[in-house]
Amino acid sequence: MTSKTETMPSKCRRTWRTCSGVSLSARVRIPAAGRFVPILCLLLASCTDAKPPQTSDLATQREAMVEQQIEARGITDPATLRAMRAVPRHEFLPMRLRGEAYMDYPLPIGHGQTISQPYIVAFMTEAIRPQPGEKILEIGAGSGYQAAVLAAAGAEVYTVEIVAPLAEMARQTLARLGYDKARVLHADGFRGWPEHAPYDAIIVTCAPDRIPPPLIEQLRDGGRMIIPVGTGLSQELILLRKHGGTIEKESVLPVRFVPMTGEAQGAEP
Repeated sequence: MTSKTETMPSKCRRTWRTCSGVSLSARVRIPAAGRFVPILCLLLASCTDAKPPQTSDLATQREAMVEQQIEARGITDPATLRAMRAVPRHEFLPMRLRGEAYMDYPLPIGHGQTISQPYIVAFMTEAIRPQPGEKILEIGAGSGYQAAVLAAAGAEVYTVEIVAPLAEMARQTLARLGYDKARVLHADGFRGWPEHAPYDAIIVTCAPDRIPPPLIEQLRDGGRMIIPVGTGLSQELILLRKHGGTIEKESVLPVRFVPMTGEAQGAEP
């Protein structure tokens, strides 16, 4: 994890937020190093007289994020890298956290949910290799950042969010920033968005204890899905490919995501 390096005014106070109940941490395997690195719980800076970061500073931080956190860890897909450079992650965060937008950890967005660590967003995007014009389903819109990255890669995005205020936040932010290829639905993501199926790819940003069957059904033949599966500290990021009646699954990364709620928590195994 990258430590905070900006200088804070003397009146600022720092408070540590621990992870309790909500998954704000993850372990990721850095391909170049071949070892696990803990993604720590959040260090939040609270300062009554701090000023919002300047746009030029944020652009510089975003470029450093891509170079140091993403390219340095082995992400090479050109479309993914272009999208990560283009999308202003700070616009998808509460104002008080925008100064931390390009740091190497997840951040809270309210209602017990988080915006994922930038590397994880890039890793999952590269895993499904979005192509211009493809139709992609996202489960767990959050504040809309992952949907914006997929749209910036040229995909037509359908994103589902179970928390109504977050769905509305994502809808408004995506519209304000001009991501007109991304549509938001307030619904239970366990059932997907069948009206627009089949999808070329599906990306899931919350963890069920098993892969929801409706999502497999809505994936087109030859499609791919990236989804965290498991409970608590025992989660694996699964890359799934569908070929006719055959489903291929590959475990690609140990992770920790917020749980998929709604029907997923009451479904029979």
